[in-house]
Amino acid sequence: MSAAIASLASYGSDSDSENESESKTSIEKVDPDHPDATAHLKPLQSGPTMSLAVLNSAPEVAVKEAVETGIHLDPSLKEVTYNPTYETMFAPEFGPMNPYKSQQMSAPRNMLSGYAEPAHVNDFMFEQQRRTFSTYGYALDPSVDTHEASSCSYIGAVEEAEKNKGLTVFESGQKKPEKRKKVKGGDAGEIDNFLGPWAKYVDEKDVAKPSEEEQKELNEITAKRQKKGRNEDEAPGEEKTILHVKEMYDYQGRSYLHVPQDVGVNLRSTDAPDKCYLPKKQIHVWSGHTKGVSAIRLYPRSGHLLLSCSMDCKIKLWEVYGERRCLRTFIGHSKAVRDICFNNSGTQFLSAAYDRYLKLWDSETGQCISRFTNRKVPYCVKFNPDEDKQSLFVAGMSDKKIVQWDIRTSEVVQEYDRHLGAVNTITFVDENRRFVSTSDDKSLRVWEWDIPVDFKYIAEPSMHSMPAVTLSPNGKWLACQSMDNQILIFGAQNRFRLNKKKIFKGHMVAGYACQVDFSPDMSYVVSGDADGKLNIWDWKTTKLYHRIKAHDKVCISALWHPHETSKVITCGWDGQIKLWD
Repeated sequence: MSAAIASLASYGSDSDSENESESKTSIEKVDPDHPDATAHLKPLQSGPTMSLAVLNSAPEVAVKEAVETGIHLDPSLKEVTYNPTYETMFAPEFGPMNPYKSQQMSAPRNMLSGYAEPAHVNDFMFEQQRRTFSTYGYALDPSVDTHEASSCSYIGAVEEAEKNKGLTVFESGQKKPEKRKKVKGGDAGEIDNFLGPWAKYVDEKDVAKPSEEEQKELNEITAKRQKKGRNEDEAPGEEKTILHVKEMYDYQGRSYLHVPQDVGVNLRSTDAPDKCYLPKKQIHVWSGHTKGVSAIRLYPRSGHLLLSCSMDCKIKLWEVYGERRCLRTFIGHSKAVRDICFNNSGTQFLSAAYDRYLKLWDSETGQCISRFTNRKVPYCVKFNPDEDKQSLFVAGMSDKKIVQWDIRTSEVVQEYDRHLGAVNTITFVDENRRFVSTSDDKSLRVWEWDIPVDFKYIAEPSMHSMPAVTLSPNGKWLACQSMDNQILIFGAQNRFRLNKKKIFKGHMVAGYACQVDFSPDMSYVVSGDADGKLNIWDWKTTKLYHRIKAHDKVCISALWHPHETSKVITCGWDGQIKLWD
């Protein structure tokens, strides 16, 4: 037994190289007491060498090239180190099936409603097909190649698609229905041939036509009528006046222009009241205008008379004290009167109306002294306040110009032509050496008198049109009614800067040129609004103090009496003028 083991050991040493090459060869364990256990270990009788039969117990591993069709890939695998075939990649998964998994659950999906394949559609193409579907009821089937155009490549109204040959809304031009064409009279090119809706019932033979002589006579009559109509439009309205009081002069020979002394207030004084108060109640209504009142002006210095112009083409003069009667009516405009302005003494006033005429009136007699026109509508008119220039006045026109007239010659002596829109207001500042104008072009321009080039131009992107401007009693500030429902304050000396700390809000005026005014002591700012309310703000704090329902329609103007502590006059488009105290 020991000899056999020794021979096995010698064999093992001789066959080391063979064992290294076959690393997976194993030797079975045997029972040394069994007779046949070592029989295969005995050397062969045929030669001096002896060989050992070795068994390989490891399972056979197939090379991957040999079993490409049979191998299965793990579906969660992210990377493969060889090129598998199509059958291998799409072979069914191994393992038991889930009996509770439905077909919908087992379907691959990358979004809540299913599986969306990544695709790119041009925005224009998508919108084109969407509009075509909403208009005609058909669109291209996105799942079919567009090059294979057939009835199968459309979804929706396939018959309509075949009828229209698959035209989209952009290709067909969306032609209008025939019915609308007939109602409108056909194409624009056929307008000369359109004889009206009753033409098909009329026989040409039955239509009576004038002869050549009759036609000639008709043409002459038509021409005369047109010429007459133009002359009527161009001709100024006939001026007349109505005195509403019994006697024009009193026992001393004084007219109503004389300043009264017995009203409890010194109207001749140039000093403003020391302290002003808020008006609380209505104490009088002047009624006489049949349409909306456009503007009101107090008599210069004293304020004992009130001048009003209206859309009923009339101008009226009223008493502010005493019986508060209507003294005189001035009639002479054929269209609504837009603006009025007294001269310094109050003996004359100018009126501007939509009939394109500016007229100079005598306040006492009611006589129309002269007329001015440049065939454009005047929107505002102002006398030069200087005593030595009382024969000159300026008017803002609808043709973007500010025109300066001389009363003595009735001729235009200067034109200020820089605005880009109709001129709305003219306000004299800086001791009447300059004037400020506002326009529909949303700008504010400052001019030197008699120099037709503006030396200051204010226009910001945030600015709105400012159709009403008032100078403060101390001459330092300009209150501008802005169309964004606020009152802006500009400095009236030197720089004309916007005072951002003084902005008055809380009223609705968009679309209306509501006139602003100050109290004589500069304590309050008053303005009407589109709702017919009178709004009163505190000057220092810009707080809205008081609001009164003054008129049924737009309250277009509010004036604080220069000699009274709390008297405010308002006018509105309801045709009434009211006094508040």
